[in-house]
Amino acid sequence: MVNVCGLVTAKQEPVPLKSIEVELEVRDHVATVVSTLLYENKEDKPIEAVFVFPLPGDAAVCHFSATIGQTQIVAEVKEKQEAREEYDDALSSGQQAFLLEESEQSPDIFTLSVGSLPPGESASIRLEYVTELAVQADDGLRFCLPAVLNPRYRPRGSEGGEGAGVQVTSVPASLVPYSLSFSARVSSPRPVTKVESSCSLEPLQYLDTERTQASVKLAAGHRFDRDVELLIHYKDAHRPTAVAEAGQASAKPGTLMADPAVMLSLYPEFPESVMSSVASRGEFVLLMDRSGSMGSPMTNSKRHQTRISSARDTLLLLLKSLPMGCHFNIYSFGSAYEHVFPQSVEYSEKTLEEALRRVEAMDADLGGTEILQPLKHILSQPCIPSQPRQLFVFTDGQVANTKEVMSLVRKNSGSHRCFSFGIGEGASSALINGLAKEGGGHAQFITGTDRMQPKVMQSLRFALQPTVVDISITWDLPEGVSVTVLSPPITALFQGQRSLIYAQLSGESSEAAEGCVTVKYSLAAHPSQNQLRFSLKPAEDSGSTVHRLAARTRIRSLETEGQQGGGVKEKVVELSVQSGVSSSFTAFVAVNKGSGEPVRGPLVRRDVPTPDLRNAICGKRRQFRPMDLACDEEEHATPQQFCRDPLLQLVSLQKASGCWLPDPALAASLGKTSEETEKTKPPSANRELWATILALIWLHGVKVDAKEEWELLAMKAVSWLRAQNAPCMAECVEAGNTLLGCSVQKDVLGL
Repeated sequence: MVNVCGLVTAKQEPVPLKSIEVELEVRDHVATVVSTLLYENKEDKPIEAVFVFPLPGDAAVCHFSATIGQTQIVAEVKEKQEAREEYDDALSSGQQAFLLEESEQSPDIFTLSVGSLPPGESASIRLEYVTELAVQADDGLRFCLPAVLNPRYRPRGSEGGEGAGVQVTSVPASLVPYSLSFSARVSSPRPVTKVESSCSLEPLQYLDTERTQASVKLAAGHRFDRDVELLIHYKDAHRPTAVAEAGQASAKPGTLMADPAVMLSLYPEFPESVMSSVASRGEFVLLMDRSGSMGSPMTNSKRHQTRISSARDTLLLLLKSLPMGCHFNIYSFGSAYEHVFPQSVEYSEKTLEEALRRVEAMDADLGGTEILQPLKHILSQPCIPSQPRQLFVFTDGQVANTKEVMSLVRKNSGSHRCFSFGIGEGASSALINGLAKEGGGHAQFITGTDRMQPKVMQSLRFALQPTVVDISITWDLPEGVSVTVLSPPITALFQGQRSLIYAQLSGESSEAAEGCVTVKYSLAAHPSQNQLRFSLKPAEDSGSTVHRLAARTRIRSLETEGQQGGGVKEKVVELSVQSGVSSSFTAFVAVNKGSGEPVRGPLVRRDVPTPDLRNAICGKRRQFRPMDLACDEEEHATPQQFCRDPLLQLVSLQKASGCWLPDPALAASLGKTSEETEKTKPPSANRELWATILALIWLHGVKVDAKEEWELLAMKAVSWLRAQNAPCMAECVEAGNTLLGCSVQKDVLGL
C-alpha cells in the first residue's frame, strides 16, 4: 500500500509532484499542448525536485512558467550554460528558481528542476508546446503524449557529452504516486468522424451541428502503463492546406517572428496506373532489434504476444512478399550484431528458406541496444547496381545516442531509403521519426493492441513504389515580396502522405493579396505538379503557432548542420531566444526575485519517478531503484508459445516464386483434409496450380479484412499463375469456390 505522501523510493523519500493536468487543442493537423504540474513540499526542509520526462521528438516547447501563491514568473529562453548558472546562483542565494532543458543527446527527453521549494509550499508549473500530428496508414492523425520514459541504453565507449548521464528514477507503473488528467478539444474545417485511443476515453462530445468541433477526456484512473495516444479521423483528410500567420508587431524587424510565416501541407496523389505497378528490383535490408526489452509483451500483459514474437511473424510476411529478382539480407542486433548472409543475396527459394530458418530462431537474447555499429556496417557495404537499397529498422527505440545515429543515416541518405518501426510503449519518437526523415523513408509506431503486420506491409508498398525524383519547389510572388524557406529540401514523397513546408515572407505588395507555390516531381517518367495558393495578408490576430513550428523546423535544421561543423550554435541560440522555442543549446530559466524571505538551510534533492514498464509486467513488487539512462537492458523474459494464426500458417507455406505446393499442412490451413482437396481437383489441372488457386480463393473469401497484409504476396501468386498459361483456370476457380464455400470471381483474383 502506497501511503499518502507517495513513499516510492528505496529510501522511502516523498515525491513532491502531486498531479499532471494536460489540455490538448488540435486545430486540423497541429496540436497545442498545455501541461500543468502541481508540486507540494510536505517535508520539514527545503527541496529541489528534479523530473526527467519524455516529450514528442518534434515538439516546439514555447512557454514555461511557475506560479507560487499569487505570483507568476514567466521563464525566459537563454543560452544553456548561462541559464544553468543563473539557476544555480539563485539557489545559492536562497531564491526560488525553475529550469527546463532539452537533452543534448535526444530531443525527446527534458529535465525540469524546481528549486528552493520551502516546507509546506506549493508551486504550479505550466509547460506549453506545439507539434504537428503524423498521418497514419488509415489516414488518421496520431497524437501521442509520452507517459512512459524507458531507460535509454548507452553503448560502451559512445560519446557522452554534457547531460549524457541523466538519472531517471523509475517505479512500477501501478505505483506512480501522481495523477494524470487529460482532455482534448479538436476542431477542423472538415467534420471530425471519430477519435480513437489506446486508453479508456469518456464518450466523444460534438460541440456543433456540423461536427467540425469535438471534445474528449481520458477516463479517470489512468495507470501509466502506456502512452496516451489519440487517433483523430477527419472527413476528406487529404485536402492540401495553406495557413498564413501575421508577424508580431513587438518583434525585432526583419526577424522570423516579425514577418508573416506560412505553413503548406501537401498530399501528393499519384496516378493509379503507376501505383498498381510494383518494382521487381531492390536490395531489402532488414535490421531487427533483439535486445532484452524486445522480450516484453506488446501490451504490457503477460497474456499477450511478445515484441520479438510479433516481429518474427512480421518478418515472415515481409520476406514472402518480396519480389523475385530482388536482393535481401537480415541483420539483428543487441550488444553485438549478427547477419544471416555475409552480404545481400539474390532472392530465391534456397535463400528464402535459409532466412526463414534463422528468423524462426531469433529471440530477445542479445543484451543492450547498440544500433550504431550494425548501421555503420550496413551503410558501408557497396550498393548493388540497379538495386536501390531499402532499409527496414525494427526497434523498441531505447537508445541514448540518438543524434549519432541520425548523423550516420543523414550522411548516407543518398545511398538508401530508411523505413522505421517503433515497437511498444515508450519507443523514442526522436529516433524512429528521425531515421525515416533523414533516410527519406516513412516511420510507423506499433503500440497497445496494434497489429504490426499491416503497418509494415504499408511501408513495404511504399518501398516497392517507384521513387519520386526531380522534386522542385517554385514560388510565384508579387514584386516586393520575397520568401525564405525554413524547411529542409523535400527528399521523399509517398502516395497520400503529407509533406510540410514552412517559409518566412518578407516585404510587401500593394496590389496582390495572394501567393502561389508549385511542387513539381517526376514518378516513373510521369511529370506531375501540385499547386497551392496562400494569403499574403493574414489577419493580425492569427496567433503564433505557425511561427513557433517554423522556428522549431529551422532550429532542428541548424542543429543538424552544427554536427557537420560550422559556427551554427550562435544562430540557433539567437533564433531560439527570439522565438521563445527550446533547442539543445538553450534552456528556459525563471527566478522568483520577489521580496520574500530567502529560503534557508541546505536543499534536499528529490527525483520524481517515471513509470517503468519493465517492472510493471513482472506481476510482483520489486524494490524501486534509480535507473541511469545508460543502463543495460533487462534480462530476457522467456517468450510464451502462441498458436500460429491460420493466415500466417498459409503464408509460411508459399514458395519464393509465389506458388503453393499441395500438402497436408496447406489443406489444414484451409480447414480441409488432403483427401478433400485432392478429390475435388479438376483432372486437367496440375497440383501446384490447384493449390495456388485454393490459397488465393481462401485469402479473398475468408481473410479479405486482412487484405493489406497479404496483397503483395497474392500479386506474386497471380504473376506465377499467369506464367503457367493454363486453360483450366476458370474450372479450377469454380471447383475451389465449391470446396471452400466461397464465391470469389476469377476477375477479383486478378486472373
